[in-house]
Amino acid sequence: MAAPDLERFRLRPFVERLVEIGEAIVHDAPIDLIDIAAVLDGNPRAVLFTDAGPEGTELVGGVTGSRARIAAGFDCPPEDLLALVLERLAAPRELVEIGRAEAPVQTVVLTGEDADLTRLPVHLQHALDGGPYISSSLDHVRDPETGLTNLGCRRMMVRGRREAGVDLNAPSDLKAIYERAAARGEALPVSFVVGAHPTDHVAASMRLPMDELELIARLRGAPLGVVRSVTGGVMVPADAEMVLEGYLDARGHVEAEGPYGEFLGYYGVMKRNPVFHLEAITMREDALFQTSTISGREIRHSETAQINALRVEATLWRALQTAIREPVAVCASPASGGSFNVRIAMRQRVPGEARNAIAAAFGSLANTKNVFVVDEDVDVFSDSQMDWALATRFQPDRDLVIESGFRALPLDPSLGGVRTGSKAGYDLTRPFGGPPPLYFTVPEAPSADGGAEPFDSVEAALADGPRTFGALVAALGSRDGREVALALDEIRGQGRLDRLEDGAYALAADGSGGDS
Repeated sequence: MAAPDLERFRLRPFVERLVEIGEAIVHDAPIDLIDIAAVLDGNPRAVLFTDAGPEGTELVGGVTGSRARIAAGFDCPPEDLLALVLERLAAPRELVEIGRAEAPVQTVVLTGEDADLTRLPVHLQHALDGGPYISSSLDHVRDPETGLTNLGCRRMMVRGRREAGVDLNAPSDLKAIYERAAARGEALPVSFVVGAHPTDHVAASMRLPMDELELIARLRGAPLGVVRSVTGGVMVPADAEMVLEGYLDARGHVEAEGPYGEFLGYYGVMKRNPVFHLEAITMREDALFQTSTISGREIRHSETAQINALRVEATLWRALQTAIREPVAVCASPASGGSFNVRIAMRQRVPGEARNAIAAAFGSLANTKNVFVVDEDVDVFSDSQMDWALATRFQPDRDLVIESGFRALPLDPSLGGVRTGSKAGYDLTRPFGGPPPLYFTVPEAPSADGGAEPFDSVEAALADGPRTFGALVAALGSRDGREVALALDEIRGQGRLDRLEDGAYALAADGSGGDS
């Protein structure tokens, strides 16, 4: 097998590409680490800092903070992103082990006193956070029971030179793997990648029953070069910017971690969590440090919301393919954290399918609370079109579905501390059956293109069949329309003009027109 390209999916050239296409800005002025978050918070573009902190480090944030930037990582337009992700997830790809001498991420290896978390440009992200956080770390762990690599996204609260708190409260594969190891009294080796391509971040959000390094390869659409970590033997992508190697000790959930600004735009409270012990830092010679945007008032621009949205859409699409005949589009609103509010567009084939779509979303997505279902003529990515559909196609006593007793995300403050919650479905579809009546037809601008040889008069066009005024204009190839009004007035004056219920004009069959 040919050696994989170890530069194609590197973070640094991708960031340079974002700058070229206007999706990232370069901040060349020196900046203190305490000021980094204010520049990134709510910023619609990624930011490359070239002189961060007293060391003058290069630091990038907001890389996956828009659908356009994630799509750029997949080399596709945003509207094709979900289809491409689903296509790549279904196509197996190879893992190719790279020797340590050839792995760019192990060009520099720091151990002992040189392995120091506080030498990295780790900044305070939110005013009430429990400390500076490494927010863009992708954890890689080998499950001792299966031998497979597990991949996830995990924040790290720096507690000192070689210790960090790692959040393992929420249900996850890593939590289960760690707690089994701790029950045996064993530490768990873990390697955190810091500085990764957008495809890798998307892979870390997915869950499929396989070695999850292959998820990275599948989403890249290419073989993945992997290298064994220097200390714990965990496999990681060989083309990453930096890896923090170490272990979670066996004491369990023992140390305070947090508070932290979470992806729903509120703080997560302080928790007891395991402790990560740093043993080595490996990196490229010119490693680019990465930070992720998580919270704030404009969470639609945060990386967590955008990554969550894509993961939710992929999950929902697969569920809809078994629940209804013809799903058209899905959207998880980034402003809801990318998961709490979802939108489904469908082409109704039989009565009741909108309710089936709502039920599929309820059952397949634990975090989703509000489900909006529309017809295919509504753009689910348009807030204004969704607001219009809610205003004009919804009756609360007829079209609202409410169910309770679902597992809920504890971070949702509206739960009031309970563990289960309710879900609401909004059926915003037109009444099923037949063509939509005029009052459900969306007005569009007229066109003078009749698509056929034009008629030489209005009467000749009406003799061919009833037509709306706009259709008469097109039938005559008119670029004006006023002459059509005059011709209709003449026929009306002769008592030979009728109007149909849909507003179309017609010649009166018996010569006694009913139009007035």
